[in-house]
Amino acid sequence: MRPLTEDETKTLFLKLSEYIGKNVEKMINRSDERYCFRLVKDRCYYVSESIMKAATSIARDHLLHAGTCIGKFTKSGKFRLHVTALEYLAQYAKHKVWVKQSAEMSFLYGNHVNKQGLARMTESTPQYAGVVVFNMNDIPMGFGVAAQSTEHCQSLDASGNVVLHQADIGDYLRGLEDDVF
Repeated sequence: MRPLTEDETKTLFLKLSEYIGKNVEKMINRSDERYCFRLVKDRCYYVSESIMKAATSIARDHLLHAGTCIGKFTKSGKFRLHVTALEYLAQYAKHKVWVKQSAEMSFLYGNHVNKQGLARMTESTPQYAGVVVFNMNDIPMGFGVAAQSTEHCQSLDASGNVVLHQADIGDYLRGLEDDVF
């Protein structure tokens, strides 16, 4: 487990700021305890400082992970968020989208959200902004990218994409199916 380099930190914060804006600072300087980001192999973990200090007593070869996996760095140096970051993205999200009950399963199967399945959207969401997708009971289901701005969604036809799917809580099951067969 090692701290992120300056370039890795910049890449991570740019990706997180697409979804939570300036709330990245609130993720680190929380009221209960300070948190930090650490790298194990190519995966980035969000971990409290007390757990991080306790993990230093474990040899690097024996430490699998500590904290919550936020995502991974690709070989090209880009950062890719994992669905395990959803809890924190939902908590600090700038732009949110709520889907109708009839569109929930479609999103959980990895499909984009179209206007027909859109229940509501936060005001002034720009095009290509990171959004967190909720069901009507305010349960976070995944995240994606806004395909259209809020203003443009009003004039969109029913089959037009509103949110481009990136990850959802159904990824666990689909990943499990791939491993079985």
